[in-house]
Amino acid sequence: MTDNNDNVKSDYEYSRDTYYELIEKGREAMDLMIEVARESEHPRAFEVLSNMIKNVSDVNDKLMDLNKKNKDINRSEETKQIGNTTNNLFIGSTTDLQRLLQNEEKVIDGDATREE
Repeated sequence: MTDNNDNVKSDYEYSRDTYYELIEKGREAMDLMIEVARESEHPRAFEVLSNMIKNVSDVNDKLMDLNKKNKDINRSEETKQIGNTTNNLFIGSTTDLQRLLQNEEKVIDGDATREE
């Protein structure tokens, strides 16, 4: 099981690093494309720039999805490790149960005698 956890962690780190590199390279390319679009004022240059912005944005979304998936995987592994209690039995009076569930001040004493 630890080998599988190590693989998941390694794959997550590799994917995360790849996304960071793609985002950084995309930002550098966008900066260059902004210069080209300004200088040429050609509609195709602005179209390419627009596509580059969309692609970098998509990679950012994929990075966030990767983090969410990693969090879900870690949460499911934690859930698997927790034992389940299927049957609980409380032996005591309702007063004892109220004391366990609430503050002592709010407990209604069932043994108290009624005044009429």
